[in-house]
Amino acid sequence: MAGFRGRAEDPVNLQMVPYPAFTVFLDFGDALLVDDASGEWRRGSVVVGMTSGSVRGRGRDVDLLQVRLSPTVAYGVLGVSAEPDATVVALEDLWGRDTGRIQEQLRAAGSWDDRFAVMGAALARRRETGRRVDPEIAFVWGRIVTSRGRVRVERLAAEVGWSRKRLWSRFRSQVGLTPKRAAMLVRFDHVAHRLAAGHGAARVAAESGFVDQSHLCRDVMAIAGMTPTAVAGAPWLVVDDIAWPGVADAVA
Repeated sequence: MAGFRGRAEDPVNLQMVPYPAFTVFLDFGDALLVDDASGEWRRGSVVVGMTSGSVRGRGRDVDLLQVRLSPTVAYGVLGVSAEPDATVVALEDLWGRDTGRIQEQLRAAGSWDDRFAVMGAALARRRETGRRVDPEIAFVWGRIVTSRGRVRVERLAAEVGWSRKRLWSRFRSQVGLTPKRAAMLVRFDHVAHRLAAGHGAARVAAESGFVDQSHLCRDVMAIAGMTPTAVAGAPWLVVDDIAWPGVADAVA
């Protein structure tokens, strides 16, 4: 979890960078999330899926709590069995009237630590009573994360004793993406943070298992809708080291 608060004279637009987790926004300011692909927009408390390359945030008076949930956790906590049809959905559509109660508790909280405690307790309650992904799916997701997306689906299927077809079907129904797409997203996240840290695209491509720099550029464009240069300068990534210490732990 991370808290963001600030005010600008003019509205600020920030393009989201896809991340291998579901992102929950509980907003108490004037933030607006727009999906440029569909033209839909939402205010208030929302959930953004992992395929968020077409989503941007817009606002002038920012006061929001942001939570990242691994898809293996989101399966039970959010009550979603797959990536929602819409990239951005209202949290109320998933949590019902509990959303209003939690929002009031968060508004009444006197500090960010208090807000984190309120939200942490709500997430813990839902995880305790929610569904669990198959142990095999949790294992495969963990292998994809620790390998930074550089692992073959056939090998993962063999490791859990499933056929490739069964792994593909169960993984997609519980995580929301195919294993191959999930691996691409995890590898992209590693690449994005390397680029944002100032490393050149050619070096990042070589160290991340791409055939060449052109291969990296194609994958980055396909996932984020941006060039590697644009990703390297994306404001959405600038605060990661401060807001999300231990990024790999957060993903896992």
